Amino acid sequence: MIRHPLTLQSALASVCLLAAACSNTPPPTDWQMNAKNSLDRASNAWLSGDDRVETAEFARARSELARTGRPELVARAELTRCATRVASLQFEACAGFEPLAIDASADERAYARYLQGAASVGDAALLPEQHRSAAVNASAPTIAAIGDPLGALVAAGVAFRRGQADPAIAALAVEKASNQGWRRPLLAWLAVQLKAAEGAGNAAEADRLRRRIDLVTATR
Repeated sequence: MIRHPLTLQSALASVCLLAAACSNTPPPTDWQMNAKNSLDRASNAWLSGDDRVETAEFARARSELARTGRPELVARAELTRCATRVASLQFEACAGFEPLAIDASADERAYARYLQGAASVGDAALLPEQHRSAAVNASAPTIAAIGDPLGALVAAGVAFRRGQADPAIAALAVEKASNQGWRRPLLAWLAVQLKAAEGAGNAAEADRLRRRIDLVTATR
């Protein structure tokens, strides 16, 4: 199960999204479980390189959340979607979040700035706990300390966007993506390593990386 960098679960805690977290409360409603399951499937599909499934599953998740009339829930889903793009080094405006920003919390707006590589020092305290250290000090050790793979890849992507991703961060991101079988971020980070090897004139390393990229792309 994907743990989202800005957890939709936390936003839904009061209405009990996860049955495991709700032992003393009524079971979750259909829309809660439908939204969570579709959002998980959408994230997995994107990271695996399946745009068609991602689009369909995210639309289902957003529809379920929109039924509540709670913009903060939809905002978090949109930020989760944007986070998977940052993890894959696809940098663009978080268009789905922008119309919801006016009703979003300060934490959500801070996270949106973080994804854009524009977080201030003051924003760090508003970020999900796992991202606070990396937001202040983007290094391989601080990113490696992030417990879940997607969170680590997002932090690495933010560091790259800010020009702070050194070879150790790139190697860590490749390892995280590879271990999860997440094709899209793996190819993105392998391309970063390949460019560095070519720039350094390391032909043997560049050839090794090209073979690895070819292996991944052949699986599609």
